[in-house]
Amino acid sequence: MITIKSQAELDIMRRANRLVAQVLADVARRAAPGVTTASLDQRAEEMARAAGAEPAFKGYHGYPYALCCSVNEQVVHGFPSQRPLQEGDILSVDFGVVLDGFYGDAALTVGIGRVSHEARDLMDTTRRSLEAAIAQAKPGNRLGDISAAVQRVAEAGGYSVVRQFVGHGIGRAMHEDPQVPNYGVPGRGVKLKPGMVLAIEPMVNAGDFEVTVLDDGWTAVTVDGKLSAHFEHTVAVTENGPQVLSLP
Repeated sequence: MITIKSQAELDIMRRANRLVAQVLADVARRAAPGVTTASLDQRAEEMARAAGAEPAFKGYHGYPYALCCSVNEQVVHGFPSQRPLQEGDILSVDFGVVLDGFYGDAALTVGIGRVSHEARDLMDTTRRSLEAAIAQAKPGNRLGDISAAVQRVAEAGGYSVVRQFVGHGIGRAMHEDPQVPNYGVPGRGVKLKPGMVLAIEPMVNAGDFEVTVLDDGWTAVTVDGKLSAHFEHTVAVTENGPQVLSLP
């Protein structure tokens, strides 16, 4: 069942998502060669709690950390670790909070030091696919318009979109209806209405779209070992068009 948020609820969600954006911006600034993702995880949790929020991922279905830190061929749900980041890595960071009963959720991918042209282009294309999808999040459009926009931009760049993991509705729960795939057909699916809030999150692979989950039960990696990038915003559908809630 898709929930429609009131203006008061959207205001709370905006505060939650702004906090997520602030934490992600801080983590992105700190991510550098020699830094461990475990230290970034600790920093993110400290910032959330200092602001009166709970880290949404920690304990969620048993996930043990505040951040998801996915490096290079890791697609999503990577565990923070003591392994130092290295020059040329790309790091996808996904973070969420619970604030006043509502969830915030966003993600970004950053290059560590100097990265390859391929890595830079993959990140830029994934970011542009998210921007194209957000532009479709307006009343009267269909869910498929969002999904198709991601797929169109990603595949035009020579990349593939992950099928196994999708975006989602969000509000009082982390994952609400509807699911938001990163591939689809324009004009198909649920009609978008004001008050819907969607976490739109393209995951784009440099190679094939196939992924597999490691023995830890969480970390998803590309089957072919090629790079993957991930960007996400929480977006409200409004009478005036899409509003990105997860901006600093």
